Amino acid sequence: MPRLSTLANRLYRGEASIDFVGRRNTWYAVSALIVVVALAALVFRGLNFGVEFEGGVEFRAQVAQPTESVDDMRAAVTGTGLEDNPTVVSSGDDTVRIQTETLGTAEIDEVRTALESAGATAVSSDFVGPSWGQQVANRAFIGLGVFLVLVVLFIGIYFREWKMSISAIVALAHDVLITVGVYAWSGFEVTPATVTGLLTILGYSLYDTVVVFDKVRENTRGLAGSNRRTYAESANLAVNQTLVRSINTSVAALLPVAAILWVGVAQLGSGPLKDLALALFVGMAAGTYSSIFIATPLLVQLKDREPGVQEQSRRVHSRRGDAPPPLVGAAAEPEVVTVPARSASRPMGSGSAGRSQPQRQPRSQRGKGGRR
Repeated sequence: MPRLSTLANRLYRGEASIDFVGRRNTWYAVSALIVVVALAALVFRGLNFGVEFEGGVEFRAQVAQPTESVDDMRAAVTGTGLEDNPTVVSSGDDTVRIQTETLGTAEIDEVRTALESAGATAVSSDFVGPSWGQQVANRAFIGLGVFLVLVVLFIGIYFREWKMSISAIVALAHDVLITVGVYAWSGFEVTPATVTGLLTILGYSLYDTVVVFDKVRENTRGLAGSNRRTYAESANLAVNQTLVRSINTSVAALLPVAAILWVGVAQLGSGPLKDLALALFVGMAAGTYSSIFIATPLLVQLKDREPGVQEQSRRVHSRRGDAPPPLVGAAAEPEVVTVPARSASRPMGSGSAGRSQPQRQPRSQRGKGGRR
């Protein structure tokens, strides 16, 4: 802890620095690779939507050994010929959960009888219509749209900078894509608890980004008249100053979520607790990464296209005596200034206002004139 505290102080004072902004192309490449893997999971594997979204029947069979009874319960359901590929998972210490397509009343009774014959002491069933899942999905999309609009308005009004809103939205999309991709690769069910987790991580990711942006605004206030640091250097300093705080906050939040995820997977086996915990864990980790490696570097890249920022950067580099960075955007064209030519000769005794000027005697004759 003393070393971490010392490092935090050095990063805050600028004595130590990690070049997050200058190496933004590296972070972009890493994020692009992760996003491509996530999209590949969505294309080739797809999401495992739960019965709440697709509709169907969910059976809960009470057994003594749920983990060992999963294969027996699956064989009992497929043996009826009513369902070829049921979803069968253990849930808790004495329950096996089976999800099938929509079945009639007689078919539900037949599956219940088959499960009891396979060793289940009690079987309960719940029918879920597909229209209910469609309503949940529609409301989730509406909530997501309202959230994004409020994010743009909040950041635009609070920071008075639309480029910060764009950077924050890109970071949020980055976090959601990674989380959805993890769900696709892992095969976890997408349930209403998953939707709740996704909306929650959007708020967490936004909080982390706003903390960094607030420090960027503080460091760049009055920067136009300063020749000490460029905008990119001031923003990079802001990321370094908030780095340790972001890591500490994320670790403190991820530890209890990891414990919930472990309980949901290892102990309960299934249920909304596991679905919610996975979304929170992946989203929080991705949100911390995006606020440091994506949002701020992207903001600097957008700001570097402003003529005022480029002019201030040229002054800083000119003061240091090093080569200025290449210009981008409209400011790349040099300004041509016409300087009027001065006259080669000026009439003796004429000033700028046309008045006659006194003639000065040579130094050797000044003393003689004074003795007369």
